[in-house]
Amino acid sequence: MLHTFVALVQDKPGVLTRVASLFRRLNLNIVSLTVGESERPDTSRMTIVCEAPETAAHRIRASLYKLEITVDVDEVGRSEAVIRELCLIKVGAGPNEPNGLHSRSQIFELARVFRARVVDLAPDSIMLEMTGSSSKIEGLLQVLRESNYTILEVSRTGRMAMRRGQHTSRVLKALGTPDGTSDKSKLTVEPSETLPSEFPHPDEE
Repeated sequence: MLHTFVALVQDKPGVLTRVASLFRRLNLNIVSLTVGESERPDTSRMTIVCEAPETAAHRIRASLYKLEITVDVDEVGRSEAVIRELCLIKVGAGPNEPNGLHSRSQIFELARVFRARVVDLAPDSIMLEMTGSSSKIEGLLQVLRESNYTILEVSRTGRMAMRRGQHTSRVLKALGTPDGTSDKSKLTVEPSETLPSEFPHPDEE
């Protein structure tokens, strides 16, 4: 199961290494990691997506809190946060491509359908910029490949997430949280949970 964590950390050298080393010790794979400035001075915002058991979120969050460079940690789900990803795609569109020069107009049409933007146009390539969910980006890449376009380069930021603001119960129900509460209460840790031995319990130090 994929978990998305938003961590505020001190903006100083070695922080990224500390966080990456923590996940390595826990034997967890980081699917994507996005780092940038936050609204607080001298504080960076990390969005970490990792693959772990469904009930492991509490322990991962506690392990992140134990790092002295951590200011705050939050685990967010799709129903309670806005999650986006930015992707740049360079596609071959020269006269030697299978579709020839007609490929340009076809790529423009695909960009319109997927709400992507053309950000660079060269004699032999077109660069698209797309912002959306991971599934939407994968959909565009799949259509390009199945249409025999040559994908020259792909650059993706990974997930960026921000918790939604306060909404009425009707809006929360539509988002998938009928009682308006977070799913965090369901993230209990069972003693029999299969996790690495390096995974300490929050009360064990």
